[in-house]
Amino acid sequence: MAHPSLFIDALQYNNWSEEIFKQINQGGLSAVHVTICYHEDFQEMVQNVIDWNRRFEDYSNLIFLGRTAADVRKAQKEGRTAIFFGYQNCSPIEDNIGLVEVCHQLGARFMQLTYNNQSLLGTGCYEENDPGITRMGKQVIKEMNRVGLVVDMSHSSEKSTLEAIEISERPIAITHANPTFWHPALRNKSNEVLKALGESNSMLGFSVYPHHLKDGSDCTLESFCNMIADTAEIMGMNNIGIGTDLCQNQPDSVVEWMRNGTWTNDRDFGEGSASFAGFPDQPEWFRDNRDFVNISNGLKSIGFSENDVELVMGKNWLNFFDASFESL
Repeated sequence: MAHPSLFIDALQYNNWSEEIFKQINQGGLSAVHVTICYHEDFQEMVQNVIDWNRRFEDYSNLIFLGRTAADVRKAQKEGRTAIFFGYQNCSPIEDNIGLVEVCHQLGARFMQLTYNNQSLLGTGCYEENDPGITRMGKQVIKEMNRVGLVVDMSHSSEKSTLEAIEISERPIAITHANPTFWHPALRNKSNEVLKALGESNSMLGFSVYPHHLKDGSDCTLESFCNMIADTAEIMGMNNIGIGTDLCQNQPDSVVEWMRNGTWTNDRDFGEGSASFAGFPDQPEWFRDNRDFVNISNGLKSIGFSENDVELVMGKNWLNFFDASFESL
């Protein structure tokens, strides 16, 4: 049975299970970009692909691997969900630019140049110094543009993000973040970045992860939707979507992996945390994928037209997928 609305979520990292795939289906999502790498090297990332291949086999009535925008349309028509792979770091390509194309061939469609720290390609948002995109970074962006791997700057610093937008010949994405004018988290993005995204036809996916939200877990749906309206004034209505950063059913040990990886012996508590508290509670209006419709209804309630709601909830991402996933 076809999904009645086109819903796309540009970032989730759940503890995947049949229960969650059923919730995604009940929520009517036709496409989800899933994180399959934080700090993994190439071989470790391949094991994650193997794990996903088994899920595609076991739950083929609910999910399948998405490679092109046409797969989103297929998923909507069939009432299933196309799963698109992405990396939150550039670690799978190691120091070998040839692996960019191999990763695309394995199904990757998004790659962050950095995850909080300095990488071989650029600077993360937690670094004190921001020298921008590196020599290797410029070459990798060029190669990502060629093969159809989206440059994602969600966890990157200001200068590196602005340079990536300028260097990339194709629009980039910030799949999961919010504006700093609303909530000044290190991970959120300045008005200058928002303007540059809009001018380059790049995309911003709004996050419901509490550390990215004004008032954290107590953030109201009305506040979130008004923030979307204010961002649309800066970026235009065609360059915004949803990237929830939902981390459902994950054990607290996963937060440690996300923040610490293999690069430190200290415990990096991360933004908004004075201690290692694990995952924050989701806002009551977005507990899991079945609540996706709440955002749609919230946008309508503050005065968005039906057409504009459709753009934010899925059509803008679909148009971006159409322009981004094929090789040049």
